[in-house]
Amino acid sequence: MPSSSDKYVDSHSSLPSEVLDWLEKQTNIRTNYPRMLSGKNQGELLKLLVEISGASRILEIGAFTGYSSCCMALGLPEDGHIDTLEINDELEDLMREAWSRAGVEGRISLHIGDAKATLAKFREEGRRFDFAFIDANKREYFQYYELLFDMIEPGGLILADDVLWDGKVYAEPLPTDAQTRGLVEFNDRIADDPRAEVVILPIRDGISIIRKRL
Repeated sequence: MPSSSDKYVDSHSSLPSEVLDWLEKQTNIRTNYPRMLSGKNQGELLKLLVEISGASRILEIGAFTGYSSCCMALGLPEDGHIDTLEINDELEDLMREAWSRAGVEGRISLHIGDAKATLAKFREEGRRFDFAFIDANKREYFQYYELLFDMIEPGGLILADDVLWDGKVYAEPLPTDAQTRGLVEFNDRIADDPRAEVVILPIRDGISIIRKRL
């Protein structure tokens, strides 16, 4: 159940479109883990950050049902584009239907397969991005970061979801599961990375906003 603060925040934030409401309902109906959905407040944050930053080339790692990519695409300029990476092809039809309903299907390219392999391919091709969103295998967050960092333009943004992980990343004693350990490593190493500036916002399960220094 939503907390009182969640209800207050929801009632005082911009409302998502009917398409995003539809997609949230479909995610709850069709998937076993609907909590993985970004949700309307985080989705609105993503859209606003894309608009504020002026990003036009976005890289997303982890599409799930396409909610976050839809939000970001709605914030893009007309010539903007998103490359989204997803290992699971079972939800592709739902993603594409949502993007079509939102009128952004022409702005999104879906790449099915292992994200690390796709990122390595993008590096070889000399691809460049000014905005990235990481929301995939928590064990591999820092590997994604290292693979994509050189593809991000100076001053570009990298966002990472779920970095507080229900408080497990600062629990005592620290849990030993691989997902928590992966996020702890990611958070620690980003905080010490002289190439970047970072702030963690306690929205939903925590989101890191990382800026590549000029």
